[in-house]
Amino acid sequence: MNQFVNREDELSRLRGCYKSDDAEMVVVFGRRRLGKTQLVQHSLSDRDDAVVYQATETTSQIQLDEFVDVASENFPRITQIKQNWEALLGYLGDQDGIVVLDEFPYLIDADESLPSVIQRLWDQRLQNTSGTFVLVGSSISMMEEATLLGSSPLYGRFTERLDLRPLDFAAAQEFVPDEYSPEERIFTWGIFGGVPYYLDGVDLGRDLGRVLTEEVLSQKGYLHNEPEYVLRTELTDPNRYFAILTAIAAGKTTSNEIAQAIGIDGKQISTYTQKLERLRLIEREVPITEEKAKSRRGRYRILDPLFRFWFRFVYGKEDRYERLGENAYGAVIEPELPDFVSHEFERLCQDALPGLYPAETFLDIGRWWYKEHEVDVVGFTTDGTMVAGECKFTNAPLDYGALASLEDHAAEIRWTPDTDERSIEYALFTRNGATQSVREAVSERDDVQLFELGDVTEHA
Repeated sequence: MNQFVNREDELSRLRGCYKSDDAEMVVVFGRRRLGKTQLVQHSLSDRDDAVVYQATETTSQIQLDEFVDVASENFPRITQIKQNWEALLGYLGDQDGIVVLDEFPYLIDADESLPSVIQRLWDQRLQNTSGTFVLVGSSISMMEEATLLGSSPLYGRFTERLDLRPLDFAAAQEFVPDEYSPEERIFTWGIFGGVPYYLDGVDLGRDLGRVLTEEVLSQKGYLHNEPEYVLRTELTDPNRYFAILTAIAAGKTTSNEIAQAIGIDGKQISTYTQKLERLRLIEREVPITEEKAKSRRGRYRILDPLFRFWFRFVYGKEDRYERLGENAYGAVIEPELPDFVSHEFERLCQDALPGLYPAETFLDIGRWWYKEHEVDVVGFTTDGTMVAGECKFTNAPLDYGALASLEDHAAEIRWTPDTDERSIEYALFTRNGATQSVREAVSERDDVQLFELGDVTEHA
């Protein structure tokens, strides 16, 4: 990955630790491909007192040898220090150096005592220095076990914790060609999301169909095996998880629907979904009017758009695409792509709501559903207003039936504002304009607004 964008808050926090007169211990974690290594390297671009060691899957002795080689570039005398982690790290701490251990889980695999070694050093020696230790890892489960859970020797010792997440829509646009239309930006976001490795690794200057054909559908493609690779690095027995993700991508979003689709007892499903939630591969949504812990109407969704694309269109279907060749995108993907992207479009509309209603202060924004009723965008404001929105990412213009349906569904939402005043506003989000009857309603009524794709991309 060559392009580095955003992450200003994380950079500021890291650099603040480097400048501190106190000892600092930092953990940087998050799922793979989010740019953790690039973030740390960027934060150190103007410093010559750092050791950045990227571990590999090898023996502890080879890791120690490699670490000394890297460290000796800025700290030549380290070659005279006894070659064990306690002596080497203690020496660098005494020099007030910055030590980055990237892919920390690989180091633990080779030497499971390392967290205890660092804990002992921190408690007995390093706190009297102004050194900085940065532990970086992509395996969320291992990083939690090694650094963040109460059972970890390092628990409670970190002075800074950076939990890296995907880029937001605005930051992701820095990877997108300037000439992209709002529609092209939403399609790109709906497939690749905010993962820098994906956005920077494919040539977005090409037609989207060509990008998907060559980089995702083709067995030789840059991203063809990406979801499988990530899952197999996190899960020792991934087959059942693959089945769950395939079911969710196909529209089976409740626990019972997923359990029935993959053929297991409904009581067992939470064991697997909770693991996928911890790995940030899925999330459980509930209607905006309900508490997540108490709601029984939760629906699961795959967080990463590329994973959702892969499990809907690619997994188990590779032979079909090889057979169709150049025709695969047009025959299979293109007709379904607007429907696929519509899920991410709805979330963009939710994110855009505060910018589209600048006079309002929103307390909560999300979705709502109950039985046959569903509202794509719901926002509750401090002044007792509910904004209810309908999103249409279709080829046809939004018609009056969409507005009438939105009004019917919104009327079913049970909500109690914090003030005595209570009002409802309606927001219509459309990909391809609206019919004359809708435009007339918007011009005649002060409680209805119509937004097109440019409005959404500007404020999301």
